[in-house]
Amino acid sequence: MEKKKDNTALVIVDVQYDFLPGGALAVAYGDQIIPLINQIQKKFDLIVATQDWHPEEHQSFAANHPGKKNGEFIDLNGLEQILWPVHCVQGSSGAEFHADLDQSRWKAVFQKGKNPEVDSYSGFFDNARRGDTGLGEYLKTHGVSKVYVCGLAQDYCVKFTALDAVSLGFETFLIADATRPVNLNSTDGDQAIAEMKKAGVHVVISDQV
Repeated sequence: MEKKKDNTALVIVDVQYDFLPGGALAVAYGDQIIPLINQIQKKFDLIVATQDWHPEEHQSFAANHPGKKNGEFIDLNGLEQILWPVHCVQGSSGAEFHADLDQSRWKAVFQKGKNPEVDSYSGFFDNARRGDTGLGEYLKTHGVSKVYVCGLAQDYCVKFTALDAVSLGFETFLIADATRPVNLNSTDGDQAIAEMKKAGVHVVISDQV
């Protein structure tokens, strides 16, 4: 199997227990992508991952806003914020990567969502683009110009990671069969694909990687 050149990286987004079936913010069929991601990894030399890593007092949690429910919107420091169930709390079992996910060749893990005052979908920046995880600098330092993105969830963290990769000048590919959407609305996943394509993200399937 021919491996991708040194200028190419695989970014695995948030394959954590809380986003998988049975988790606090479960993505339907999210576990089905794990064997596929393990196969895809064999084609890459440079593999990194992102990890949602929230403090308990994170302001995106509905539980931290008395009287509010999951799915409601609030203004959080000037940004519209959807309220989520408590998930991926630092040090919790729900924040861990799934045991079946091969981590043996990962070069680095970039944690996000650590600032309680702003949510962070993208693996590169928080939603206000004030906080930087260091992922962009890491990839550029390693000579990366092409980024392949997979993981969870297609309509939130994967989408914003791919969009930010394009904005930073990386040629960006979404591996469409190695992601799944939350689909709070039934069309969210499809709309995310359309949004990514419009921004210049190449949408491929794993056989094309």
